[in-house]
Amino acid sequence: MAGHKNHDYHIIAPSIWPFAGAVGAFVLLFGAVLFFHDHGPWVMLMGLVLVLYVMFSWWSDVVTESHAGDHTPIVQIGLRYGVMMFIISEVMFFSAWFWSFIKHAMYPMAAIDHTWPPPGIQVFDPWHLPLINTLILLCSGCAATWAHHALVHGNKRDEMKAGLWLAIALGALFTVVQAYEYSHAHFGFSGNIYGANFFMATGFHGFHVLIGTIFLAVCLIRVYNGHFTSEQHVGFEAAAWYWHFVDVVWLFLFAVIYIWGSAGAVSGGH
Repeated sequence: MAGHKNHDYHIIAPSIWPFAGAVGAFVLLFGAVLFFHDHGPWVMLMGLVLVLYVMFSWWSDVVTESHAGDHTPIVQIGLRYGVMMFIISEVMFFSAWFWSFIKHAMYPMAAIDHTWPPPGIQVFDPWHLPLINTLILLCSGCAATWAHHALVHGNKRDEMKAGLWLAIALGALFTVVQAYEYSHAHFGFSGNIYGANFFMATGFHGFHVLIGTIFLAVCLIRVYNGHFTSEQHVGFEAAAWYWHFVDVVWLFLFAVIYIWGSAGAVSGGH
């Protein structure tokens, strides 16, 4: 029959969102360059608003497609592959910061007296706030796993809500503790390679924690709206995978930067 769909794939209708997203990203980047040259933040903020609008609208369309039955099992496999490739790209992103930190820690050619951390740097005590934050984030990951398990095994909505609420609250607490830690740092971003590497690595991780917390919050809203089933929950699964990725990155940051990379240095407390 003409026009009859004889396959399980979802053929996406023409969409404005890829083009609008590209325009938003360009305006955001162009505005950031203007902002760095003291021309004000307004162009950058316009780009940011456009990017956020595209993200909300595009993902809303994906949710609508799911409820329309377009996310067949074969389509769900493709979506999962997409999430996997995105997370792999994030691994490569963080690898750059680890590479820079480890290289300068092992071969501190630019540092005074060839020591690491550079003289005068008072590092954080890894067994104080960093350890507490590690436990907070790991407990948040456990809560997200609890919610995921409740969905897959019996579609237990109350347990899903409780697990997500706990995961979100602990994720927000991690961000608060990280901000408090930053406010007590005895070194800055500029002027030394240790501070630049430290704030780039942990700062980008903190940004990912914020994104992951929002990701989980969106899933919680969708749970209250009756979304997700035991068989179809790619959005929830993507959020859980992303949150566990954030957990693993932090474990490496804690081990490499806070413990190994600061060994033998003067502790500044916290």
